[in-house]
Amino acid sequence: MKHLSLRLRLILIFSLLALVTWCAASLVAWMMTRNNINEVFDTQQMLFAKRLATANLGDLLADESVRSLPKTKKLVHHGKRGKQDDDALAFAIFDPNGKMLLNDGENGADFRFDGEREGFIDGERRGDDDSWRLLWLTSPDGRYRIVVGQEWDYRRDMALGMVTGQWVPWLVTLPILMLLIALMVGRELRPLRAVAAGLRKRAPDDATPLDARQVPTEVRPLVDALNALFTRINALLVRERRFTSDAAHELRSPLAALRVQTEVVQLAGDDEPMREHALDNLTVSIDRATHLVDQLLTLSRLDSLSDLADLEPVDWSQLVPMTLAEQDRHAYAAGVTLRYEQQGIPAPLQGQALLLSLLVRNLVDNAVRYTPAGGTVTVRLAERLLTVEDNGPGVTTEHLARLGERFYRPPGQEQTGSGLGLSIVQRIAGLHGLKISFANRAEGGFIAKVML
Repeated sequence: MKHLSLRLRLILIFSLLALVTWCAASLVAWMMTRNNINEVFDTQQMLFAKRLATANLGDLLADESVRSLPKTKKLVHHGKRGKQDDDALAFAIFDPNGKMLLNDGENGADFRFDGEREGFIDGERRGDDDSWRLLWLTSPDGRYRIVVGQEWDYRRDMALGMVTGQWVPWLVTLPILMLLIALMVGRELRPLRAVAAGLRKRAPDDATPLDARQVPTEVRPLVDALNALFTRINALLVRERRFTSDAAHELRSPLAALRVQTEVVQLAGDDEPMREHALDNLTVSIDRATHLVDQLLTLSRLDSLSDLADLEPVDWSQLVPMTLAEQDRHAYAAGVTLRYEQQGIPAPLQGQALLLSLLVRNLVDNAVRYTPAGGTVTVRLAERLLTVEDNGPGVTTEHLARLGERFYRPPGQEQTGSGLGLSIVQRIAGLHGLKISFANRAEGGFIAKVML
């Protein structure tokens, strides 16, 4: 059944449910009808027995010979006696000693005498295995024992006839019901077919959300999930296009510089100073291109993350000193003093230690890069704050607001850079739920604050 279409499965399921419900309803109807019929016929037997018990039977039963009433077919012709059943009702009258005095001339002649029990019992007639519903009653004067009986099969047949009489209309309307179910299921699934048709015609880069207004409520979460998926795919495509465009634009300059320096080396000939100078510039250009590619790949990987996995408690009091130890050689080569002050112990942060180390490293690298020789870069760790400050030239107010934009570097900078370091810092901070801000120091220089 799993290989069938949803429409056919729903039709089969609804039809099966309708059939099961109908069978259960028929069973309940049979039981209720049988109980009602038994109640009606028991009442009829009791009334008939009471009429016989209170009737003036003295003259009729004075003769000790057994009397039988004439059979119905002898009294009324076949065409005029209507539709009757011989098992509908039968009776017999006995004396206290068990002698039959009167019967109905039909089935009552074969009733067995019972002088002990009163009321309704189940019994049989002589020479017949069919079960009968019998009512025994003693006349008020005690002279007669009256039995009124009815065959159980008669009652069952009547109940079954009344119930099966309702089956025929239902069986006739069953094909109509199945047709209506098929039409309604097809109508309700029409919005899904429209969604499927729209998906087949959709362009790969089309991020237009699907129309969920006509979709059933149960399917709307699926459509909403598809719309969210389209949004994420579109964002991924935008990031890839931006990465390709940025890489092509930013790599053009260092690659051109490499080509120029290579040509200078080739043209230097026997001029040793010129060759050495060209080789130094070539090394610088290679380092710059390598740093740029590394920054581009790092930022692209961070952009692809919507949230972080494999989180672990990160201890700032251990992570910051270890990161500064790695940067100390770079600061010493630049003639900058790297200083660390711990003014408190922050609470551990659930995150990725590698990314947070990269955040600290980029902030320190940026500070060292723009601090003149002989300057100082101070890193302070407090209970709820991490600051990296330097005594460099700082940034003008008009360019301060643009810090963190990709590939943006304030004009007039002498140091090489890709303009991606602070973008990476902001992205890592955002993934960890941290807030970061940049400002100029009042006494001169630049400060970056990370609120922990």
